[in-house]
Amino acid sequence: MPGGVSVLADMQGFYPAPRLRYPVGMRTDLIERVLRGLYSAALYLLLPITLYHLIWRGFRQRAYFQRWDERYASYADPRTPAPLWLHAVSVGEVNLAAPLVARLRALRPDLQLVVTTITPTGSARARALWGDSVAHVYLPYDLPGAVGRFLDHFRPVLALIVETELWPNLLFACRDRNIPTQILNARLSARSLRGYRVLGPLIRRALASVGLVAAQSGDDARRFLELGARPASVQVTGNLKFDMAPVQTAAFELEFAAASGAKRPVWIAASTHEDEEQSVLEAHLALRRSHPDALLLWAPRHPERFRAVQQRIADTGLKVMTRSQQHWPSADTDVFVIDTLGELLAFYACAQIAFVGGSLQDIGGHNLLEPAATGTAILSGPHLHNFVDIARRLREAQAMRLVADAASLATALRELFDDAAARQALAMHAAHLLEGGRGALARTLTLIEPMLPPAASA
Repeated sequence: MPGGVSVLADMQGFYPAPRLRYPVGMRTDLIERVLRGLYSAALYLLLPITLYHLIWRGFRQRAYFQRWDERYASYADPRTPAPLWLHAVSVGEVNLAAPLVARLRALRPDLQLVVTTITPTGSARARALWGDSVAHVYLPYDLPGAVGRFLDHFRPVLALIVETELWPNLLFACRDRNIPTQILNARLSARSLRGYRVLGPLIRRALASVGLVAAQSGDDARRFLELGARPASVQVTGNLKFDMAPVQTAAFELEFAAASGAKRPVWIAASTHEDEEQSVLEAHLALRRSHPDALLLWAPRHPERFRAVQQRIADTGLKVMTRSQQHWPSADTDVFVIDTLGELLAFYACAQIAFVGGSLQDIGGHNLLEPAATGTAILSGPHLHNFVDIARRLREAQAMRLVADAASLATALRELFDDAAARQALAMHAAHLLEGGRGALARTLTLIEPMLPPAASA
């Protein structure tokens, strides 16, 4: 497809249903009871492992030692009715859902909203965005008792799940309580499809209870159908990532430039994982041989890697500073570690080139449209199975370059810093693609709105 073609090209067959009817009265047959029993029994047997997991993660990120009661849906406060429930796994999904939450709250300010996440970073982002204006807890483990306590505590009348979270007991519990469930911005990679097939018969029955699967693309829609979604429930609405709010970073960029020195070559390595760190460091060292004043902004994906990355940089002799300690890089800083949350978009805007991590390592990639929104040229590794559609569009629009390792990353950085026109062309094509893909938010709201509970009469 040529650059800038709208995501609507993938939406043949989309129509806004006047009202989605949630399937009620679904018969719980013997096979389902057996499958659910075996699945739940396995989870209860594995219960000690959940405690081990929390402890192990806690030594890496101390927030995992906190709020264990929420993981098992044990709440000290009285029941807190929240008609709208939105689940977003972590930071990326919370950011994705932010424009949707804003529109829902503007549309129905009378409805209390509860947002659930799984990770502490997702929790921190939710609190940063909404504070106490929305309720927030961790989603409990998929144990029948915990799921039931969660739903009984908040009593939602509509469940909105972002992207790909298919927990059988949770979906069955919503069905059994007549809570309509919608999967928004639904994404299902070929790899995830294979993984869910391990529980194929159970997942098929659980997914059949979902009232709406608002898929990102035709490929995602087909995979959900193959997994067991009802054809009447599947719509292709496009990707909400295209509808991110406009980025206002002018003041931030001015402060950054004043502190770090104007006209320096600046690139950012964002959302990197542990096995990619050496490649990022080698690429920067190689780049500095031709561009000795180059500055690397480095945002590791997980907070537990902040100190390790800082130490790894220091061990090479490069001067390293951090956001939490020095606030801004100085004119002689070689690498600046972004060890805070919620500021990645602003730092994207401060760089001329962005490498988006999770892509040299076989993770599947991270959000490629965030640097597009800030006018930053995009580089990525080849492992993009979580963003197949967006990556394809960016490549076809000549809005992204792929690199395979440290050497090719260093080469791409050097070439783009030496060729401002090529760098600006990448950024411009990405910006055009982002603008042309907007519209998923409006289409998604069209499908959600008829399912909202009626407003209380004055």
